[in-house]
Amino acid sequence: MLPTPSTSHASFENIYEPAEDSYLLLDTLSSDAESLFLTKRFGSDEPLPVILEVGVGSGVVLAFVATNAQVIFGRSDVAALGVDINPFAAKAAAQTIDVALRDLEVKPITLGTVMSDLTSSLRSGQIDVLIFNPPYVPTEPLPATSAISDETMSNSHEVFERDSKLLELSYAGGVDGMETTNRLLEQLPDVLSERGVAYVLLCAQNKPEVVKTSIRQWPGSWKAETVGSSGKTAGWEKLCVVRIWRDVVP
Repeated sequence: MLPTPSTSHASFENIYEPAEDSYLLLDTLSSDAESLFLTKRFGSDEPLPVILEVGVGSGVVLAFVATNAQVIFGRSDVAALGVDINPFAAKAAAQTIDVALRDLEVKPITLGTVMSDLTSSLRSGQIDVLIFNPPYVPTEPLPATSAISDETMSNSHEVFERDSKLLELSYAGGVDGMETTNRLLEQLPDVLSERGVAYVLLCAQNKPEVVKTSIRQWPGSWKAETVGSSGKTAGWEKLCVVRIWRDVVP
């Protein structure tokens, strides 16, 4: 079993704490089946893959992938980038990655962590592997997303309100838990490279079979398959990881 990066430096008062969904992503991405798929698609004869985690949170998933790139991709020379609308998450994730890579002899390229609303700050066709653990819990319809400052606040009530809002952004998915995920799915055909692959986590109430059927109808030979599942949690909280990719690589 590959080690899980430390997030002991992170404050989980305003950052999503790694949980079952995070660990399902780690297990899925490092599984024999996915390592074989990714190694074939991004092997050493191919240009180095650019890996993006959207909603990087504590950074545990991106740090894990970067640290274990040799196992997952069959090569250590990958480039890792994280984005998050939460400024505290962006800072914590950068530290998680730095700590995880500290003792590696061959280090991946770290492109940093930046504040961004999903992939809105990225150029088209630049991402080879996109990882997204979205806010998937069904809630009331979401208000318009706006940036939240990381400025120091002296008023404890303001701090509490800010931290509560940041944590809400990490789990509240709106109608069917899919409002944020649907926005990201709409961006995939543009942000992914021709060989690009996305891993998106869903819960049962997100209706994964409906989501996969919809993706397969996109123009351009898209495929969507479940490649990881919690398999143990009853009811709507059961989780799965869906791999999304184009069938034909030039």
